[in-house]
Amino acid sequence: MARKTAALADSDQIKDQVFSELQALIEESEKLLSESATLVGEEAETLRAQVSLKLRQAREAAGQVRAKAQPVVDATQDYIGGHPWQTVAVSAGFGLVIGLLLGRRY
Repeated sequence: MARKTAALADSDQIKDQVFSELQALIEESEKLLSESATLVGEEAETLRAQVSLKLRQAREAAGQVRAKAQPVVDATQDYIGGHPWQTVAVSAGFGLVIGLLLGRRY
């Protein structure tokens, strides 16, 4: 049980980190895009360099997140491989609950 709780906590932490990194990238991109509307010449080159740097940082962050998430993915695959019928039952249960909830709304 503690192993599952730790894996879930790690998963949530990774997910939060990904969303915060993505949000920061979006904000920076929007800022640079709005600034680029009036730039030409040397200013445009500077802006392209900044955008290139931000994209490189985003790629590096994505690689780091992928590396951190890999143990969680491996643990999930091991569990599913070791407990296929439990996985099917849990998936069917989630599907049933979601189907019931959606059936009530529409």
